[in-house]
Amino acid sequence: MRRFLPQARRAVRAGIVWITSAPGTYLWLAALFVTTVALHRMSPQFEEDFLRQNSTNIHELSTDPVRVLVVSAFWIDGGTWAPYAVLYTVFHAPAEHWLGTTRWLAVVALAHIGATLISEGVLGWAIRHGQAPQSAVNTLDVGVSYALAGVVAVLTYRVPKPWHLPYLGAVLIFFGTPLIAERSFTDLGHFAAVLIGLACYPLTRGRGRRRNLDRHTDSGVRTPS
Repeated sequence: MRRFLPQARRAVRAGIVWITSAPGTYLWLAALFVTTVALHRMSPQFEEDFLRQNSTNIHELSTDPVRVLVVSAFWIDGGTWAPYAVLYTVFHAPAEHWLGTTRWLAVVALAHIGATLISEGVLGWAIRHGQAPQSAVNTLDVGVSYALAGVVAVLTYRVPKPWHLPYLGAVLIFFGTPLIAERSFTDLGHFAAVLIGLACYPLTRGRGRRRNLDRHTDSGVRTPS
């Protein structure tokens, strides 16, 4: 028991450092928890109407683009929070540790906004040319997956050589296969977010590939700079 307690304390300290050194990731995750609880308290009909009003669909983007681009990133369609807690810890937190909060947030914003505008722009073209129904202007499009796809992609530059190429291949296959098979506007948005994440290479310069030890702990967590 005496030998276990110091190990437990070190694990707790490492966990605290991991979370506090990625404040953007875990504040965002906390906000998603609150909004997910709120969704569970809504009736199904009210939930659908509410999410549609806060969706980055063509109608909302044409009337209040700034609001919906921001607000849509704080709701999860389907209301399941736990998987995102895992995904944020696996992808967003390491990216924020590595890039620092400001650069990480830049990747998140570029992927979320850029992929949204690309996918909705293509959907708008499809509507105008009769390839999609007019009702698609009000389609439901909220969530954090575009930002997540962009961060997953930018982490390619974090993976040590030669493993960065298999990692990149896996990312392209994972996000490219649904686009080829389904060809939906959301699949296009995910793949566009991947390309945007890869295009964020200039934001990674000077950050290196290997994780450095934090100067205050022996946990191996690098605090953002």
